[in-house]
Amino acid sequence: MINTNKLRGLIAERGLSQVKLAKYLGMTPKTFYTKMGNGVFDSDEIEAMIVKLDIPRDLCMDIFFAQEVT
Repeated sequence: MINTNKLRGLIAERGLSQVKLAKYLGMTPKTFYTKMGNGVFDSDEIEAMIVKLDIPRDLCMDIFFAQEVT
């Protein structure tokens, strides 16, 4: 499950919005918000977010493969 809180924080930290990231990923903001709500993205989307947000390797597991999200 994706830690959406950490992902949202990283999006903001990088000076982006969820809308801009959605467009970068080639999806509508509504689709992006739905995926955030479900905590599910496919591997291509995850890879694109890692590149776009310049996510360090050690943080990838914490964000995209969180065991439990509170």
